[in-house]
Amino acid sequence: MKLDIIGDIHGCYKELLSLIEKLGYRREGENLTHPDDRRLAFVGDLTDRGPQSLEVVRYVYQLVIKQKFAFYVPGNHCNKLYRYFLGNNVKQQHGLETTVAEYTKLSKKEQQEAKQMMIELYEKSPLYMEIAEVNAVIAHAGIKEDYIGKQGNKVKTFVLYGDITGETLPDGRPVRRDWARYYNGDRWIVYGHTPVLAPRFINKTVNIDTGCVFGNKLTAFRLPEEETVSVPSKQPFVEEKFSKYDEEADN
Repeated sequence: MKLDIIGDIHGCYKELLSLIEKLGYRREGENLTHPDDRRLAFVGDLTDRGPQSLEVVRYVYQLVIKQKFAFYVPGNHCNKLYRYFLGNNVKQQHGLETTVAEYTKLSKKEQQEAKQMMIELYEKSPLYMEIAEVNAVIAHAGIKEDYIGKQGNKVKTFVLYGDITGETLPDGRPVRRDWARYYNGDRWIVYGHTPVLAPRFINKTVNIDTGCVFGNKLTAFRLPEEETVSVPSKQPFVEEKFSKYDEEADN
């Protein structure tokens, strides 16, 4: 298997289409194909903050559920939208409000379709994926070696939110431990969740959330080639949204 794993999209639908075209995929009717028999995967956080979240959901639903051409694992924003669609009392903040605004502009029929697609996509997808053919694990915020193969609340929290300490930064974001520095497994861990200006390689992990929704770029990691491919964002650049992992570690 040859795989192209795409980082956090956050409603940046046009950039998603540009990246998929740059990766060499071609559309045949509603289906995608690739001349080199490649497949796609998504690390989650399809929605929120960006301009076309529900178009991204519709597109990924077609690839994953209908065509069975792509793989998907949910992110924390996917989890939040899923709970909103179930009718839970979810705070409309940190980007969910943008997706809800899109949703409320739809007709009742379109709303029902969007809701059903997101619920089915979420419920039919694993929390994280082990893909032996490319010696990789795809998990939204990453995963520790001793969690691979396990489930439960601790694993779910780690995979969706990262290695959080329970403390918060002045801007309200959670404090996270840099788990990737201590990873010593022999499988690739491909993840996103924390925006970085360039794909962050450390040990055998790579963070491919290059902050498309914050004006940087949308990135894919290709296996077995171990290469990245990116397209520029069409969104305004917001410098303070990007992690300074390595600067923090050096201080």
